[in-house]
Amino acid sequence: MTRYAIFLRGVNVGGVAIKSADLRRTVEALPVSGVKTLLASGNVVCSSDLTADELKFQSEQSLRQRFGYEARVVVLDAATVESIVADCPFPADDPDIHTYLTLFSDPAVLTELIKFAGSINEPVQPLGTIAAAWRAPKGGTLDSPLNAFTNRAAFKKATTTRNLRTLQKVLAALQA
Repeated sequence: MTRYAIFLRGVNVGGVAIKSADLRRTVEALPVSGVKTLLASGNVVCSSDLTADELKFQSEQSLRQRFGYEARVVVLDAATVESIVADCPFPADDPDIHTYLTLFSDPAVLTELIKFAGSINEPVQPLGTIAAAWRAPKGGTLDSPLNAFTNRAAFKKATTTRNLRTLQKVLAALQA
């Protein structure tokens, strides 16, 4: 069995409200075990014999059916989450600047983000082909050009963004 993290996009924002208990029950209906939700923002850890792609497909289908929205998720195994957290070049705890990790289910979309960031001289650090680390001033995340870029329709299908501290908590849950 492989330990996985499932990251939902757009949960508890924009009118899509999913309670953690309802999310947990929905994922528990899949061929998985050890389901745990974290931080009421669409983070789930579990174990499964499915591949990451199979778990992504089944998760999205179940979420769409249960909650009636265009569910999109990024599924990463524990080793990948560990690598992303370890390789992030920015600190998790800076009082003035937040560190974010945008997770990708499509490497081509990551390439587009890197090109865009370069065009506006915004520092972005790719972490393999599945994540990019970037920063935004505290209180300025929603105004960040990178945040706006990843909220474009083409990106919504292939990305989700989390604070580095959230990824650290997900990693701890995967390792527990």
